[in-house]
Amino acid sequence: MSKFCISPKLCLMICIVLMALLVPMSDAKKCPFEAIFNFGDSNTDTGGFWAAFPAERLPYGMTYFKRPSGRATDGRVIIDFLAQGLGQPFVSPYLQSIGSDYRHGANFATLASTVLLPNTSLFVTGVSPFSLAIQLNQMKQFKVKVDELHSSGTNLPPPNIFGKSLYTFYIGQNDFTGNLASIGIRGVKQYLPQVISQIVSTIKEIYALGGRTFLVLNLAPIGCYPAFLVELPHGASDIDSFGCMISYNNAVVEYNSMLEKAMKQIRKELPKAEVIYVDIHTVMLELFQHPTSHGMKYGTKACCGQGGGAYNFNPQVFCGNSKVIDGRTLSATACSDPHNYVSWDGIHATEAANKLVAYAILNGSYSHPAFSLYKYCDIHSFT
Repeated sequence: MSKFCISPKLCLMICIVLMALLVPMSDAKKCPFEAIFNFGDSNTDTGGFWAAFPAERLPYGMTYFKRPSGRATDGRVIIDFLAQGLGQPFVSPYLQSIGSDYRHGANFATLASTVLLPNTSLFVTGVSPFSLAIQLNQMKQFKVKVDELHSSGTNLPPPNIFGKSLYTFYIGQNDFTGNLASIGIRGVKQYLPQVISQIVSTIKEIYALGGRTFLVLNLAPIGCYPAFLVELPHGASDIDSFGCMISYNNAVVEYNSMLEKAMKQIRKELPKAEVIYVDIHTVMLELFQHPTSHGMKYGTKACCGQGGGAYNFNPQVFCGNSKVIDGRTLSATACSDPHNYVSWDGIHATEAANKLVAYAILNGSYSHPAFSLYKYCDIHSFT
């Protein structure tokens, strides 16, 4: 949290008000960021996973696109709002072969991606084959093709784009949660330094390719997500006054602290780069703890799920699916007002929550060191 903020709640409210006032000016600034290259998992996937494995269905996409859009939410994800704020189109998934426009960057994120390679004994089945190392290789190949084919392809950026881009990272949640149920917090902690080391080495490799501005988002408080509240072992004494799991959230805080220290170190090693640690954990924790302060009603309850109750999450029936259990057909359907929820399907945030996180990122109040994009560019408003 910024030292200029009296409290997380006040800081978030201030940055939202400031962003609402930002509109394009007639004497527009020359924005130095002409593209976004994103690395991540389902939290910022704009269609990569579903381009590779087509199967997505409604109600995903119901709020903004009115159809499945390859995003694990009811509408837009954080990276969509960042692109809109910079006046750019949505960032096309690298894996989407039809209809993609890469003139303003590419999105390498895919659902279920991990930082570490998924073919190790660290992970259970069900993770994406597109780990961070694979996403980096895709980035390298993309650059080669841009250098070779730009003059013959209108949907490609100019070769000098790589030094004029934002490189965003929101990945690591699946490394953290993939084996929590089987090996516990202590077991997971043993390989988290490897996760951070891989993120650091990836930044260095992109720097060698010409990248200079990096936004590295930390992990959200997984102890507040409905899915993990249902699936991860815990006792009543492990639940705080807001309904979140204390031990798991504390473990995330420890990881985030290690990540922040690593970003401080890499800034010393790459003095020509801007490596920004973005504390979205504080923003999401504020939303989970005080949803009504930000125009919502439900923190730790999923909009799209089955079973109702405190969490509305059934691990046997995921959002948008039906299943016969004990002779009964159970369906996980969406609520009619996802804007009132922080959690969309128990695992991912709603568009409403993603929008508030994006406001905070653009404003820079939760960035270390401070990095307000509106100081560099005329930020476009979005609804």
